[in-house]
Amino acid sequence: MRRLALITACTLILSAGAGHAQDSAPKLTVTGEGEAVAVPDMATVSLGVSAQNPDPGVAMNEASEVAGAILARLDAMGIAARDRQTSDVGLQPIWNAHDSDRPREITGYEASNRLTVRVRDLDQLGAVLGAVTEDGANRLSGLSFGLQDPDPVSEAARRDAVADAMERAKVLAEAAGVTLGPVLSISESGGGYAPSPMPMMEARVAAAPIATGESTINARVTMVFELAD
Repeated sequence: MRRLALITACTLILSAGAGHAQDSAPKLTVTGEGEAVAVPDMATVSLGVSAQNPDPGVAMNEASEVAGAILARLDAMGIAARDRQTSDVGLQPIWNAHDSDRPREITGYEASNRLTVRVRDLDQLGAVLGAVTEDGANRLSGLSFGLQDPDPVSEAARRDAVADAMERAKVLAEAAGVTLGPVLSISESGGGYAPSPMPMMEARVAAAPIATGESTINARVTMVFELAD
């Protein structure tokens, strides 16, 4: 029984020693970066509606009526409810111009709200822009392009990042005169999706040509390799 206990204790010591030796083995840590590009197949439009009136209630009603007309038009054009979102509904006073002879006073009110619209058919984008401006959208604040399904592009970017890390590791190991061993760990950090932004001033009228450009997805991985002499 004592002999069995002694053998077990020796086995544990040897196992712990092997684990410690592995932890203290030389390692190489590298970071690889990759990217993949694709032609966008979706656009996101940010537009706004504002109305001014001496009566705050009237101003709110006027803005709401215009927003309702725009939503009805989008319905008619087949833009799904999930692709429209209203935000930043507000009401603020309008003050008279600064004049030292007159005290500051409120002369009216401005009601506003913002609507974000995703257009999944880019062939329809020009018509959507023309329709919403015709129906009373008077603030066009942004247009960006993106991908409806970015996963395949993300995977390509990750593969590119891993290949970059592997190549860096090989070059460093060769320069140091050591042998590159197996991968001990790999992790992903940073990276992300970079849609193609476009100032709304470039799309002032529905007939104007719109260039979609490319959407880029970046990836970054950190890999740890074991080294051998």
